[in-house]
Amino acid sequence: MTTATEQALSSLRDLSTLQWYVIPLLAIVFYVYVREIKDARKTADWNAVLAGLTIFGVDFFNETWNGWVLHFTGRSAFWTTPGDTALRTMVGWNIEIMFMFLLVGIIYYHTLSESKKEKILGLPEKWFWAIGYSIFCVFVECLLNIGGHLVWEYPFWYLSFQGVWLIFLIGYFHFFCFAILVISLKTMKAKLATVGIIYAVPVIMNLLAFGLWGWNY
Repeated sequence: MTTATEQALSSLRDLSTLQWYVIPLLAIVFYVYVREIKDARKTADWNAVLAGLTIFGVDFFNETWNGWVLHFTGRSAFWTTPGDTALRTMVGWNIEIMFMFLLVGIIYYHTLSESKKEKILGLPEKWFWAIGYSIFCVFVECLLNIGGHLVWEYPFWYLSFQGVWLIFLIGYFHFFCFAILVISLKTMKAKLATVGIIYAVPVIMNLLAFGLWGWNY
C-alpha cells in the first residue's frame, strides 16, 4: 500500500479526531436545507433540494467505487485524503468534503435563471454552469493535490494535461449531469425514483463491502 493509503486507513472513522468546527458547519447545512424545504412547501418546487441530494448521492457513489478500487488493487484508491480532517469517513472522503457536496447542488440550481431557454456563450446555461463549476472544482482539487491534502496515485488520474480530463469528467461533470437529469424530469415520482436509485447503489455496495465481506476503505 502507498504511504497516503496507510495514513488514511490509520485514522479512518476515528471519532477522536472530531473538531468543534464541525458543529457550525453542520448548522449551516441544516439551515440551508430547512430554508429550501420551507420555500419548496410554499411553491411546490423541490428542485433545489433534489439537486442538492442528487449531487451528494453521486459523490457517495464515487467515493464508494473509489474505495472498491483500493480493495481490489491492494495499493491505492484513485484519490486519497490522508491529511488532517475532523472525520475521515472513507479513504478519499471526509466530513468537510461531505458538507461541501451537500451544498453544491443547491448552489448550482440557484445559479440557473428561471428561463429554460437562457444561453451563455451559445450553450444552454445549465450546461455552461455544469462545465464552469466542474472546471472550478478541478482547479480547487489541483490546489489540494499540490498541498498534499489530496493524493492522486495513478498516471491517468493525475496532475497533468491528460489526467485532469478524467478528473473533470468522472470526478465532477457527471455530478451536474445527474442534477440536470433529475430537475428536468416531469413528475415528482420520476425525480424521487431517480434519486432513490442513485442512493440505493452505493448503499448496497457498502452494505456488501462492510457488512458482508468485511472490507475496509
